[in-house]
Amino acid sequence: MNRKIIAVVLSLLLCAGVASISVAAEAALSGKVVVYMPSPTGLADKIAAGFEAKTGVKVEQFQGTTGEILARLETEAANPVADVVILASWADGLSMKKDGKLLSYAPLGSDMMHPTWKDADNTVFGTSASAMGVIYNTRLFPTLDADWHELSDVRYKDNLAIPDPARSGSCKDFLAGFINNKGEAEGWKIWEDLAANGMTVPGANPAALEAVTTGEKGILVAGVDYNAYASIARGEPLNIYYPAGGTVINPRPAMILKTSPNTDNAKAFMDYLLSDEAQQFVANAYILPGRSDFVCTNRANVSEIPVLEIDWEWMMDNATEIAARLNRICN
Repeated sequence: MNRKIIAVVLSLLLCAGVASISVAAEAALSGKVVVYMPSPTGLADKIAAGFEAKTGVKVEQFQGTTGEILARLETEAANPVADVVILASWADGLSMKKDGKLLSYAPLGSDMMHPTWKDADNTVFGTSASAMGVIYNTRLFPTLDADWHELSDVRYKDNLAIPDPARSGSCKDFLAGFINNKGEAEGWKIWEDLAANGMTVPGANPAALEAVTTGEKGILVAGVDYNAYASIARGEPLNIYYPAGGTVINPRPAMILKTSPNTDNAKAFMDYLLSDEAQQFVANAYILPGRSDFVCTNRANVSEIPVLEIDWEWMMDNATEIAARLNRICN
C-alpha cells in the first residue's frame, strides 16, 4: 500500500475516532441543566427544546429580565441552583467575571465568534447580541431620523419614552456607553434635555415598547432592536433606525457558574449555543448571532449599525449609578 493511501486511511480512522469520542461523550450526558435566560421567551424555549432533543438532558429554565436574573442569583447564593446564566448586559457579565463567579471553558464554535464578543479567559461569551435604536409609531411620525440630541426638539414634546435601565440590561449598557463616549457634561446634557422634553420611563422593555405601539407615546428612545423587528413583522405600526451619532451593540453574555451542580451538561449547553441550529434560532428571533459567519436577512447586520467607541470596563463600574441617575431625572 503506497504512502498516499496509508495517509488517507489513517486520516479517516482518526476522524472516525474523534467522531466516536464526541458521540460517546454526548451519549454519556444525562440528568438536567439549569439555565437562566432573558427574553424573548420564544427563543429561550426553542434553544431549550433543541438542546434536549440533541442530548436528552432536561433543561430547567428561569426566564426574566437581567435585573430579575441577578436578583434570583443573589437570593440563591448560599444554595446555588443555576448552571448557565445568560444576561442582556455585557457589563453585568464582566462584573460576574470580576467577582470570580465564572468557570473557564471554550465552547465549540467560539473560534468563529465576533472577536470582541468573548473574553480572553474563556468565561464570557456573547452568543447573541442586540443593539439599541429609536423605535417610533409611524401613525404619529410617518418618518423619523433625528439624532439623539435632536429628540429634545419641541416637536417631540411629551412623545418620548425610554425603557427602565434598572430593569433592562440592554438599556443600562447603552446609557453607560453613551456617557462614556460623550463625556459626563455633554452626555448628561442630552438626557436632561430629553427628560425636560417630557421623556418618561413606562417600565422594562415590553412595557416601554407597548406605550409606543399603542400610541400613548410616539417614540421609544434606546429601544431594544429585536423587539421592534418582531413587532414590525407582526404588522404593528412601528419602524426603527439607529441614530447617526452612534449606538451600542450589546453582546448577551452566556456563562457557566463556578458553582454549577451539572458542569458537564453546562459545557454541552454552551457548545449548543454556538451550534448552527441554535445560532439560526437566534437569527430567526431578529437577534444578532454571536458567530460572525451568520448573516441576517431580516434585520440590520453588525456592519450596518453605527457604533460608539466605548470602554466596557469603565461601563461595568459605572452603569448601575448611571441607570439610577437617568431614572431620577425622568421622575
